[in-house]
Amino acid sequence: MKRFTLILALAAFFVTPLMAQTPEGWEVRVDQSVNAADPDDVPDLMVMATGDGFHVKGGPAGTFWNSANTAQGDFTAKATFNLIEPSGHTNFYGLTFGGEALAGAGQKYTYFLVAQNGNYLIKTRAGENVSDVVGSTANAAVNTPGADGQSTNMLEVRVAGDTISYVVNGTVVHSGPKGGTVTNGIVGVRVNHVLDVEVEGFEVG
Repeated sequence: MKRFTLILALAAFFVTPLMAQTPEGWEVRVDQSVNAADPDDVPDLMVMATGDGFHVKGGPAGTFWNSANTAQGDFTAKATFNLIEPSGHTNFYGLTFGGEALAGAGQKYTYFLVAQNGNYLIKTRAGENVSDVVGSTANAAVNTPGADGQSTNMLEVRVAGDTISYVVNGTVVHSGPKGGTVTNGIVGVRVNHVLDVEVEGFEVG
């Protein structure tokens, strides 16, 4: 299993919606909310190294990747997500895979995310078009915040032959044939807006 560690590359820095400052090898796509009814709480996205991972606090949503973290064929991608403080409404965070042209208008990827309400979702993105593989769905495997407002969820995407399995805390929450889902490509992380999340143990192998 090859482990890609972000902490060595991620010094404390701020990413603004207009000019992203990224560590060597890593890129961040910052997505401002265009929904007047659901704005970003602050204009900046903060990212800093913590332990064996990194801490994201928005502000805007962000997609994080290193083009070296590219998977082909059979693979498992995983990371542990610690929700430090829930947002005032449901927002999702988790893994992306099958990434292509992530910095441009033609960005493509699939994302597997969880939220503070105990739901998960799986979607594909092609440019500005987003399609459901599995819409927002409740599952007991997704840990929700405790009395301290915090929760921890370990997410995995397992690709074996024509099958993709989506796993939360060791439980397969969805599994099925690839169909039109592209799995080869860049693997990364997505944190939607107005969230405070630590990411650790990011691996692809």
